[in-house]
Amino acid sequence: MNRETKFVHGAFDADPETGAILPPIHQVATYVLPELGKNKGFDYSRAVNPTRQYLERHLALAEGGAHAVAFASGMAAADAATKLLESGDHMVCSDDVYGGVSRLFNQILVKYGLTFTYVNTSDPDAVAAAVRPETKMLWVETPTNPLLKVTDLSAMAEIAAHHKLTFLVDSTFATPVFLRPLELGADIVLHSTTKYLSGHNQLIGGALVMNDDAIAEQMRFMQKSIGAVPSPLDCWMTMLGIKTLHVRMQRHAENAQRVAEFLEEHEKVASVSYPGLSSHPQHEIAAAQMLGFSGMVSFALRGGLDAAEHVMNNLKLFRLAESLGAVESMVTHPATMTHAAVPKMEREARGFSDGLIRLSVGIESADDLIADLKQAISGA
Repeated sequence: MNRETKFVHGAFDADPETGAILPPIHQVATYVLPELGKNKGFDYSRAVNPTRQYLERHLALAEGGAHAVAFASGMAAADAATKLLESGDHMVCSDDVYGGVSRLFNQILVKYGLTFTYVNTSDPDAVAAAVRPETKMLWVETPTNPLLKVTDLSAMAEIAAHHKLTFLVDSTFATPVFLRPLELGADIVLHSTTKYLSGHNQLIGGALVMNDDAIAEQMRFMQKSIGAVPSPLDCWMTMLGIKTLHVRMQRHAENAQRVAEFLEEHEKVASVSYPGLSSHPQHEIAAAQMLGFSGMVSFALRGGLDAAEHVMNNLKLFRLAESLGAVESMVTHPATMTHAAVPKMEREARGFSDGLIRLSVGIESADDLIADLKQAISGA
C-alpha cells in the first residue's frame, strides 16, 4: 500500500465481535487471568494495552518501521531513548535542539554521568570532529526547533555507521508524510505525537519507531518499567489524527510556503527561515530528502524584540501558544516560551535572538493568515 493508505487504515481492520470500523477504547487497568500463570496476552495496562497496541502498529506502518513504542509525552519518549546509554557515555547532538531536550540533557542526565556535545549537524565535518571514543549516540533534529536548520541524514548515517553510534532523528516537524529517516539510515525516529500526528491540540504524547528488534525490546522494557504510558483514550485520539495526517500536512506546507514568501518580501522583516525558500541555507538538501517542507516558519523583524512583542500581541488568527502542529495557527516566542530553559548566551550562540518569532502555520485560509500578519507587522 502507499503511505497515504496506511495513514488512513493503520493496522486495524474491523472489530471481530461488533464490526466497529474503529478500534475499541480499552479503558482498563487490569485483566482477569484464565488460570494461574496464563493470560490472553494482557495482564496490566502499564505493560500492554490493546488500544495502545493498535496505535503502535499504526505508527510503525506510518513511519515504515518494524516497531513503535508509545509514551505519555514526547519528552518521555526522548528520555526513554537515552536509557540506551550508560554512565560515562557521550552523545553528539544538534545544537539547535528543542529546549526541553537540552534541559533534560544539561540539567538532569549530566548528573548520571552522561556528557553531551552540541554541534551544527548541518555540517557533517563538525559532527565527525565531535565524535569521541566514548561517543555512543548521534541525536539529530531536522528541521530544528526553532531555526529550522536541515541536516543531511544520509551523511549522518554514514558517520554513525562508521563509529558504531545509535542514530536517532527527531522528525516531529517533518512527520512521516515529508521525511522517512529510517529509509535514510536512522536507527530510531522520535515523534512528539502531541504535534502534527494528533494535530488538534487535544492530547500529549510521544513515540519511538525503529526497525531493530533489540532496540525495540529495550524500549518496551523502559516503557513498562518507567510507566510513562499514554492513556487508551489518548492513543485512540492519536489514531484519529494519523488518519488525516497526509491531507493536513499538504495544507500546512502550502500555507507555510505562502506565509514565508510574504514575510521574505516584507520591508520590516530582517530574516526568514523556511526550508521551502530557495534562500534557506539547506534548501537543496531539504528538497532532496524531504517530500515537502511542513508548516513551521521562523522570522525576525528589523525592530528587534520590541517589534516582535508588538506583532505577537496583535495577531488575531495566530494564537499565542506554547505548542505547534495543530490545525489552528499559533505563534510562539522561543526565548521566553519553548526555549526559556536555554541560557541567553547559549541561545545567541545557536543563532537566534530574543526577537525571533516562530509560527506554526495552520490549515486556515492562507489569505486570512497573511492579512493577519500584515496588520500586526504594520504597527511594529
